[in-house]
Amino acid sequence: MGATATAIRTIPVELSSHPYPVLIGTGALENLGEQIRNQGIKASTKVLVVTNPVVNEHYGATALSSLEAAGFNTSLLVIEAGEDQKTPATVAQIHDAAFARKLERGSLIVALGGGVVGDMAGFAAATWLRGIAVVQVPTTLLAMVDASIGGKTGVNHPGGKNLIGAFHQPRLVLIDPNTLATLPEREFRAGMAEVIKYGVIGDPELFTELEAAGERLASMASLPAELLQSVLERSAAAKAKVVAADEREGGLRAILNYGHTLGHVVEALCGYGTYLHGEAVAIGMVAAGELALELGLWSPADQARQRAVITAAGLPVRWPDLDPSAVLECLQGDKKVRDGTVRFVLPTSLGTVEIRSDVTSEQVLAALARCGG
Repeated sequence: MGATATAIRTIPVELSSHPYPVLIGTGALENLGEQIRNQGIKASTKVLVVTNPVVNEHYGATALSSLEAAGFNTSLLVIEAGEDQKTPATVAQIHDAAFARKLERGSLIVALGGGVVGDMAGFAAATWLRGIAVVQVPTTLLAMVDASIGGKTGVNHPGGKNLIGAFHQPRLVLIDPNTLATLPEREFRAGMAEVIKYGVIGDPELFTELEAAGERLASMASLPAELLQSVLERSAAAKAKVVAADEREGGLRAILNYGHTLGHVVEALCGYGTYLHGEAVAIGMVAAGELALELGLWSPADQARQRAVITAAGLPVRWPDLDPSAVLECLQGDKKVRDGTVRFVLPTSLGTVEIRSDVTSEQVLAALARCGG
């Protein structure tokens, strides 16, 4: 399985109605069944593990054997899970498997994979029998630090990303850094974009740690183990804190969308899969920083530091050549639009952001023109 097992760290997500733990520990996947039992789920429960072919090849047997050893009635569904597969049709495959395996209201779905698997399996759990339990077992850096925590589930619509979905909190999130050993470098770098996001929106100490690591951020092989542990714990804690304060994105939680509003435009207009989600978020953060400069919200020095860290992590920073009218139209389809007005999360310093609804189309296009090429 890789590195020697370590003690499991617990990060609580302190929701008033559905509190749950995020467990982080090297080798933790081997104790998946035991940890689910610890959440009060009885041994005879039917469990459907949803994963993709690559993750199944490396980690499916470990997950299944752990669940079976704990007494669960376990079955497996392997789905294609690229961003282009994140559709209602794929969720229907999970529903079909739930029907075939006679999942009941007390049954459980385990999402073993990256953010796409987690989003789709979570949405299937939210909608099967009006909601059954889900456990998130993320195997990519992006899913570990972001997608698996907070209960946002869903799929894409041709008109935009994640327009179809539901809030459905997991019973447990289990993170095993060992699973990153088989993650492609490009995927690892994409996950680092979300980590950088946490530094910019609220954790300046984390940002400084990342800045000091320099180009070691770009590779799992060169990232010090203690920094990886710090990244996982600080990112999970940051996400947990915001989610606990604003479970359904009524206010504060919107800051987690830093880089995403413009990043989703890149994904939608360039075609899903052209850029990985984290790559699009990286471009979106640079663009949001440029927009903050346009509005006089932060300094050129802070924008230069943000750009330098994103570049050091091996992520793209240049806005692609997109038709301006298509960009503005796509922004209007964003989930965060209120009364026809796009809300942007914009930085005011490295560690603080604010939400602005007074940004004009001219300001957006001027900022994007400066970070294109």
